[in-house]
Amino acid sequence: MENQTLTPIETIKKFLDNTTNPDVIRTLVATDATYISLNYSNPDLEKIMPWCGTKKGVESFVKNFEMVWQCWTANLFDPTEVFGSGENVAVFGTFNYTSNVLKQTVNTPFSIFAKVKEGKIYHFQFMEDTLATSASFRIGGAGKFQTFPGQEPFDL
Repeated sequence: MENQTLTPIETIKKFLDNTTNPDVIRTLVATDATYISLNYSNPDLEKIMPWCGTKKGVESFVKNFEMVWQCWTANLFDPTEVFGSGENVAVFGTFNYTSNVLKQTVNTPFSIFAKVKEGKIYHFQFMEDTLATSASFRIGGAGKFQTFPGQEPFDL
């Protein structure tokens, strides 16, 4: 019941301050909530970062953040702008993470669009620079690319 006294913005701030605490996550997320990370569905990206894509339910939030913190260490997570209207909350900021296995550090902006009702998050969409963050797990080249017509392909 205590979460019902939080505004949607306060709910999101509390959630972001407690992504390593499954008990707090469970108090702030609706049982049937939707979590969208980076895309709706991308099986190749989900092989690299299995928390990506669309997931349902409070336990998907818990599991996603357990996987994130198993793979990365947050050196900086800085939500610079948080604002909302009604049940809608937007967050913009930057983060700096180091991959725990390869020790590769990345910087990226991020954005969040969330919906909160009666102190419970029921929609959460997280966006970041996916090329940068997935590269923190890269051992070799990413592949061959060709952007413009007539341009020669190039390797990353």
